[in-house]
Amino acid sequence: MMSISPVVAVEKIGAPVLGFTERWGASVIFLYHAICAIFRPPFRFYLFLVQMLQIGTHSTLVVALIGLFTGAVMAVQGEYTLSKFGATAFTGSAVALSLIRELGPVLTALMVVGRAGSAITAEIGIMRITEQIDALRSMAVDPIKYLMAPRILAGIVAMPLLCCIFIVVGIFGGYVVGVGLLGLSAGTFVSQMVTAVDTFDVVSGVVKAVVFGFIFGWVSCYKGFTCGYGAMGVNRATTGSVVTSSVAVLVVDYFLTSILTRVFLQ
Repeated sequence: MMSISPVVAVEKIGAPVLGFTERWGASVIFLYHAICAIFRPPFRFYLFLVQMLQIGTHSTLVVALIGLFTGAVMAVQGEYTLSKFGATAFTGSAVALSLIRELGPVLTALMVVGRAGSAITAEIGIMRITEQIDALRSMAVDPIKYLMAPRILAGIVAMPLLCCIFIVVGIFGGYVVGVGLLGLSAGTFVSQMVTAVDTFDVVSGVVKAVVFGFIFGWVSCYKGFTCGYGAMGVNRATTGSVVTSSVAVLVVDYFLTSILTRVFLQ
């Protein structure tokens, strides 16, 4: 049997670790420059508005549609589960709390990542391989200031707004199904919802949406900015952007839930 020398073994282990560390460090440096660019003049407000249109307005319909049917499903499942314990009166509070604290921010982020995140990565990636980013530098225009900063800022602002639309439409869908189809009391549905939801729940959902918007903008822009050349490079960057953002949203959601629960409920 052929034996592997200790040096080769260390190389096989160390190379992926060094590669991961290098990529992580480069992404953090990229984020630092992007954040600095947000607060550095000149301020091109119209670029921010364009990205709000692309990320926020154009995602409203799909977010509202998913929110409507998510709330409807939550009402059906909540009524079915709570009926086993004789507690169908709490269906409204179950729907509202689930949407506000978890499903609203997470599902909104996943939908925006799939719709707008892939588009941002592909757009910037194509600009990279066609040397449009180099052309911006040749005209003394900072590409991070011109391309990345407006997208990251728009993601941070648009995500909470879309999350609020998702939650409102989702609660409406739960109300229609619960009251109209399942025969629950309208007054009980609303009163229990109002009683159960407090400031912590709303703040928790908004904070999560802001953080998810930050992650969405960071990953989408970085993947596009570091895109490889050719159609295969854009394909890999776009796929990596969606996968990385989606996984990061779910992982960060756990830690945010733990931290916010400890901070607000102590």
